[in-house]
Amino acid sequence: MKALILSGGTGTRLRPLTYSNAKQLLPLANKPIIFHIIEKIKKSGINDIGIVVGDTQEKVKNTVGNGERWDVKITYIYQAHSLGLAHAVQTAAEFIGDSDFMMILGDNMFNMDLGKLIENFYSNQASSTILLHKVNNPGEFGVAVVDDKGCIIGLAEKPKEFISDLIITGIYLFGPSIFPAIEKITPSGRGELEITDAIQKQLEMGGRVTYELIQGWWKDTGKLEDILEANRLVLDEIENKYCFISDCASSISGKVKASDNVVVKDSIIHGPVHIDEDVLIINSCIGPYTSIGKGSIIKECEIDNSIVLENTHLESVSKRITSSLIGKNVSIKRKTNRPFSNSFFVGDDSEISL
Repeated sequence: MKALILSGGTGTRLRPLTYSNAKQLLPLANKPIIFHIIEKIKKSGINDIGIVVGDTQEKVKNTVGNGERWDVKITYIYQAHSLGLAHAVQTAAEFIGDSDFMMILGDNMFNMDLGKLIENFYSNQASSTILLHKVNNPGEFGVAVVDDKGCIIGLAEKPKEFISDLIITGIYLFGPSIFPAIEKITPSGRGELEITDAIQKQLEMGGRVTYELIQGWWKDTGKLEDILEANRLVLDEIENKYCFISDCASSISGKVKASDNVVVKDSIIHGPVHIDEDVLIINSCIGPYTSIGKGSIIKECEIDNSIVLENTHLESVSKRITSSLIGKNVSIKRKTNRPFSNSFFVGDDSEISL
C-alpha cells in the first residue's frame, strides 16, 4: 500500500499567512501539520508516500525533503490546477500504479491510529474505506449515508437538505477501481471532479465501500479558529520535557516542552506550552495552550491560546494577546497605551506599533 497526501490547496481562509506559506506547513506545537500526517502514515506501516503539490511546491519540498528523516520515500507530484480531489488522484496515477493507497488531505489533523482503517479495508475486501465523523453541521461537508452492516450506501457533497450527520473527514483508502470510476464522472457545479462522485460511481459499478468512525479527535485546520483548536489538542498530548535556563523569579507549571537554548527570566510559563529552540522570554506570562517558534523574543507580554511562528519579536504589548496566529519575522511593540485587549492574525514580515 502507498500513501498520497494532498498539499496543493491555496489556503484562502488562512490568508494573509498563506500568501507566504503553504497551509500544510503551518505549525502545531512547532511542527508543520504535514509532518504530523507523515508520522501517522509511517506508524501505519506505509513507507512509500506521494505528495501532490501546487504553486507552493518549492516551500513544501524544501521543508519536507525526501523523507529521510522518517525513513520513508517521498515522491512529489505537481498538480497545475486544483480541479478537485478526484482530479488530484488522476494526477497521481503514475505514482500509484496498480497499488492500493491511502489518501489524506494535507490540512487534516487527527490522533487516531490508522491501522484499524487499513484492517477494515482488507478484511472487508472493500473497493474503498472512508473515515467518517459525526457532526452537528453536516451541510458544510461531504456526507455519507450508511447501512447497519458497516457499509456506505450513498454520498453527497455539501447537501442542501439533511441526509446524514456523518461527514467525510478527508482520510480514505482506495483500491485500483477508483480510477475507472473517476473516468466516468463529470465536473460538478463548481467545476471540480468530486471524490464523493467517484466513490458513488464505485457503488453504482458494484463496488463495496466501508467506513470507520473517527476515534479520538479530528480537525480540518482550514480556518483560524480550527488551527488554534488543533494546536490546543496537540499540546494536550505533549510530554513534559524541558531543560531551559530560568531564574528563581520564574514559575513553571503544567506540561511544558522546550528545545535547546531557551532562556526564561522573571516569567510565568503555564502549560501546556511548546517552546522551540533559541527563544528568549523575559518578564512575561506564557500560556496555557501556546506555541512559541524558533528564535522568537517575548518581553513584557502576556500571551495564551496562540501560535507564534519563528523569529518573531513581541515586546511591551500592554494587554494580553489571545487567540492569535502570528507569522514569521513579525515585530509587535507598544508605543502608546490603549484600553483594550489584543487579538492578532498576522502574516510574515509584518511590523505593528501599538
